[in-house]
Amino acid sequence: MAYFKEIVTKAIIGKGKKTTNLEHSVETEDSINTVLGCWVINHTFSGINNNGKVMINGNYDINIWYSYDNNTKTNVLVRRFTYQDIMNVKIKENGEFSNTSEIIVRSLNQPSVTDVSVDGTTIKLSVHKEMGVEIVGDTKVRVSVEDDFEDYEEIIDEEEIENNEGFTKNDLTTDNMEINEEYLN
Repeated sequence: MAYFKEIVTKAIIGKGKKTTNLEHSVETEDSINTVLGCWVINHTFSGINNNGKVMINGNYDINIWYSYDNNTKTNVLVRRFTYQDIMNVKIKENGEFSNTSEIIVRSLNQPSVTDVSVDGTTIKLSVHKEMGVEIVGDTKVRVSVEDDFEDYEEIIDEEEIENNEGFTKNDLTTDNMEINEEYLN
């Protein structure tokens, strides 16, 4: 006959992802002819519980390489941008999202510049990113337990083995053994 026990354990009680497109503008001192390249680096982020929702606070640097002065000179600008995403992560049955829950945030798709346009001394950028969140908290798990399950192995004492096999410790002495002396030479 089987019955159930409830076990309280830590597990993932909620999981979700969110894709966002952010718009940024950068002012320059130069009248830009061409944007030669843009890349996002140094992406850092963390998540906190904000009244039952996950708030992700993050930032990254955008490097912009451009030409100016009739494409005769180049420059690289570095600008830091911050963002804040709020994610309403659905909590699984038997889970409770509290201040003691652990929030794990991952960048599922690193931020990258998807579109660039120039208007005089202003560079407009579109940045695409995808963030994932896992919430780890206490939950209950039901497991089936069998009544007749024996999880220990039977240990048989040495004396029982000797008696069951028909010989005793005295049978193992050298008095009863023959030694072939030629074997040693």
